[in-house]
Amino acid sequence: MSFLTSPEFWVALSQIILINIVLSGDNAVVIALASRSLPPKQQKMAILCGSVGAIVLRIVLTFFAVYLLSLPYLKLAGAVLLLWIGVNLLKGEDEEEELEGHSNLAAAIKTIVIADLVMSLDNVIGVAAAAKGNIVLLVVGLAVSIPLIIYGSTLILKLMNRFPVIITIGAALLGWVAGEMAFSDPAVKAFAEAHHNLHLVPPVLCALLVVAVGKWLQSRAPSASEPLEQLN
Repeated sequence: MSFLTSPEFWVALSQIILINIVLSGDNAVVIALASRSLPPKQQKMAILCGSVGAIVLRIVLTFFAVYLLSLPYLKLAGAVLLLWIGVNLLKGEDEEEELEGHSNLAAAIKTIVIADLVMSLDNVIGVAAAAKGNIVLLVVGLAVSIPLIIYGSTLILKLMNRFPVIITIGAALLGWVAGEMAFSDPAVKAFAEAHHNLHLVPPVLCALLVVAVGKWLQSRAPSASEPLEQLN
C-alpha cells in the first residue's frame, strides 16, 4: 500500500477523475434520451442496467487499451486521438447520436449500452493513458466512473454549463496526457531517455495546442443567431 503515499499516484488519480467528469456529459445525454419514454420506475431500471452493462464493456476495452498502448507507435496514435478529442471538446460540435426514446425497457437498455460503448472511446483512451499501466489506478479510475455516470451525470452537465472553465481545463488536461503519452512511446524511448530534461515540454505544448486550436475553431463556428439574422 506504499503507492498511497506517492504524489504521482494521487496526481494520476486526479487526472483520471477529471477526465471522467469532463467526458461523461455525452453519456448522460444518451441515458436521458434512451429512457425518456419509459415509465418512471422503468427509467431507473434502464439507467441502472444500461449503465452497468456499458461500464462492464468499458472495463474490458480499457484493459485492452492498456496492452495496446504498450506497443510501439500506438501511443503516438493514441496521443493524436486525444488531441483530436480535446479540440472537439472545446469546439463544442461533438457528433451526437440521434437516439429515439424507447417505450420498451429491454430496447432502452440495449440502446444505452451500444451508444455508450460507441461514445466511450474518449474515456477509454484517456483513462488508459493517465493510468500509465498502473492496474490499481486503472481499477480505481473505472470505479470512480460508475457513480459519475449513474448518479452524477445531471450534476456534471449543470456544473459544466455554469462553469465553462471546467471544459477548458479538461481539454487542456487531455492535451497534457497526450503529450505525456507521446513522449513515453516505445518508439521514442531512446530519445526520451537521452533528453529526460525535456519531459515536460510535450505535455505543455500539447495542452496549449488543444486550447488554442479548440478556442480558434470555436470562435469561427457560426452562432445560433446568425441563420436568423440572415433570414431577416
